[in-house]
Amino acid sequence: MRLQVQIGTECLVVPCKPEDTVHSVARKSVEKLRRLRPKLPLADNYFEVRRTIGNSLLDPEDLVSDVLKDSDFIIVAANVEETEDAKEAKKQEEIDNARAELDRIDNRRRKVSFADALAPMVLAPPTKLIILDGNSLLPEDLVRCEKGECAIQLSMEAEVKIKKARTFLEKIASEHRPVYGITTGFGTFSNVTIPPEKIKKLQLNLIRSHATGYGEPLAPNRARMLLALRINILAKGHSGISVENIKKMIAAFNAFCVSYVPQQGTVGCSGDLCPLAHLALGLLGEGKMWSPNTGWGPADAVLKKNNLEPLVLGPKEGLALINGTQMVTALGAFTLERAHNIARQADVIAALSLDVLKGTTRAYDPDIHRIRPHRGQNLSALRLRALLHSEANPSQIAESHRNCSKVQDAYTLRCVPQVHGVIHDTIEFVREIITTEMNSATDNPLVFADREEIISGGNFHGEYPAKALDYLAIAVAELAQMSERRLERLVNKELSGLPTFLTPDGGLNSGFMTVQLCAASLVSENKVLCHPSSVDSIPTSCNQEDHVSMGGFSARKALTVVEHVEAVLAMELLAACQGIEFLKPLMSTAPLHKVYTLVRSVAPPLNEDRYMKPEIDAVVEMIRENKIWETVLPHLETLEAMEELDPDALRQFAKTPTGIVQDRSLIPITDSEEEEEGDD
Repeated sequence: MRLQVQIGTECLVVPCKPEDTVHSVARKSVEKLRRLRPKLPLADNYFEVRRTIGNSLLDPEDLVSDVLKDSDFIIVAANVEETEDAKEAKKQEEIDNARAELDRIDNRRRKVSFADALAPMVLAPPTKLIILDGNSLLPEDLVRCEKGECAIQLSMEAEVKIKKARTFLEKIASEHRPVYGITTGFGTFSNVTIPPEKIKKLQLNLIRSHATGYGEPLAPNRARMLLALRINILAKGHSGISVENIKKMIAAFNAFCVSYVPQQGTVGCSGDLCPLAHLALGLLGEGKMWSPNTGWGPADAVLKKNNLEPLVLGPKEGLALINGTQMVTALGAFTLERAHNIARQADVIAALSLDVLKGTTRAYDPDIHRIRPHRGQNLSALRLRALLHSEANPSQIAESHRNCSKVQDAYTLRCVPQVHGVIHDTIEFVREIITTEMNSATDNPLVFADREEIISGGNFHGEYPAKALDYLAIAVAELAQMSERRLERLVNKELSGLPTFLTPDGGLNSGFMTVQLCAASLVSENKVLCHPSSVDSIPTSCNQEDHVSMGGFSARKALTVVEHVEAVLAMELLAACQGIEFLKPLMSTAPLHKVYTLVRSVAPPLNEDRYMKPEIDAVVEMIRENKIWETVLPHLETLEAMEELDPDALRQFAKTPTGIVQDRSLIPITDSEEEEEGDD
């Protein structure tokens, strides 16, 4: 026979003999933990032993075989040998460790912002190689490019296709056939024939004239995503660019040399003409560029410093560089991955808040979600079941209110699977569109070398990614709507039973008062940002481009919405962890306690008011780095696999009212039924 024994934050398996008493098992458990964790300040004795399920107090003299069964969970409340000096030292150590972690996170931030990029800097060398073939690039690959983790290379198959298309295009140019953008002007000037001696000048003029963007530039790491994606589209072999020029672009990417690309100025039709023209301008040696060993500087000087050659444009190559939806798609892919991470972690943070607010898990019963079989809803409910109290994953907090009379919770707790679920599904819908767009030929005209044709079409129109990213913003914003309301419940004594604003000395201290206020302001801003920009269209180019997507703003505001959601969820997470301080010595489930411990590594308990912004920033950074998800993932995988084998493994059983109200004093109830009915 074996028992699962919890002592403090540690769990261990203790083998038992039939003649063992509860007392002997408790002593054996304490001795075993002292041997395994010698630094823990455990005394030789213990205070009490309780059964985890039901929180029943066990008699030390009883035989374990009489009162427990194999693999049961018990809690041994061991005494702790800790002096006041030791307590004070421990508190100071927590603060010091949190400060050290804050410094570590701050130093680790290698994101190259525009301000940071004014000066040269040292970047870590890439550790991964991505082969670009025009067909298999993924959103997570672009995120690796943004982080500076990878170098890129052209596939052999792509090189063959590029050469074939270029050979055919040069043949067309040499024959002076009337082909849009090769021997004619652009847009409204498509009826103007360009003489052969000015064909190359036409392409250079196109880049210079279209580089008219406005506003702050993309940070170099994000401009690098844009460059990688444009190279991938050219690798499809339908744009007509030369192998020589695409290899120069790859060399610039691998040297981390990127152009100055203003974020505003695209209407998302005929491609992202303006930002892509800026991207090309630097590669031509004009305008500004950035590299790690120069910072921002004149493009020709930056290229020379990095031993790079500027592009030299032939027929159609200017058009090949700027026709496409890469600005909206690159930012969209980055936003998508951030949204994916935050949505998964929102499930975890909601679970912790529910436990701290002493909510019921009955609303996550698998049968409820089985009869409304949306994939995202069922996935979210499964995660909540795996994270929250069950016989396999006990929570002392949940056990403490096992016999309460609560039947159901407010919607931001009870309806998490239904609301978070559609967000998970939306993210996967957007992923399909963005991934397709990342590997699509969005140039115009398109070169089909196999059939020896060049055809004008409309693949440059940004409506697909624009609509998808507007939809993504609307969906993800709901995570913050839910989160801010849970945060309000945590700081509101009337709703949580916890001290007002989660401070032990209210009045003198304000606690989390303005944390909730800040969260409310971000949620309100998101409501405005969620207005879809893709419903607007202003004709351009003398009405030749009479319908446009406005996808550039769709992408930029979707990213802003996600950033706000990350901040609001960080605030909720900090508040939930602060709530735990008032429930001690009770603990949550093992995975949620690990989340609490992770947060405490950067933010010690708020015993009195202090400057909290660095701690909020640190938790936001944790969320962006996916640390919350990574912390619980091993537990989720184990417990979800357990439910797959046994559908009742994570289910909470309780009898529910039939709707017929009777005087309970007239109904005889057995001991087992009393225990079941108390389970909320």
